[in-house]
Amino acid sequence: MVGRSNVGKSSLINALVRRPLARTSAAPGKTRLANFYRVQRGSSPPLYLVDLPGYGYARGGDASAQEFNKLVDAYFSRAIGIPIGVLLLVDSRHPGLESDLETWSWLESQPCPRGVVGTKVDKLTRAERTRHAREMESLFQMPVPLVSAMDGEGLDALWKLIVKLPSQTAAP
Repeated sequence: MVGRSNVGKSSLINALVRRPLARTSAAPGKTRLANFYRVQRGSSPPLYLVDLPGYGYARGGDASAQEFNKLVDAYFSRAIGIPIGVLLLVDSRHPGLESDLETWSWLESQPCPRGVVGTKVDKLTRAERTRHAREMESLFQMPVPLVSAMDGEGLDALWKLIVKLPSQTAAP
């Protein structure tokens, strides 16, 4: 899982496994390493959810940004040949942020299947959900499921995406 700092990556992992597995904080930028969580849903084979540090938070300045870039490059270069899928988490309240679009552009250059998920949907009105979902689907040229780690909305659909994503062929 990739996304900006404070987009809800760790909270979403906790919601998916229904227990406090990943460390969360109200302050952005707390995840500093790639955290691997081996999870199993029902009788499905186990898989790893990987919580990568968030991008876009200024704490640590350029040195922190360079550290993030090194970690992510190392992760993706070592994942070649391993069936992985990448989910870009985007705060559904703020579709189209430049940092998210730049990350998506970079992910498109990676040889793995990818998807986009809109988080924090519980903080939107019905009208905003519809409008923002359409905007994200237009920006990313694919369906963008909306989820809430707070109330569990969309988690079943997200599990289906997570399970099938690694077996898909990466789009060119």
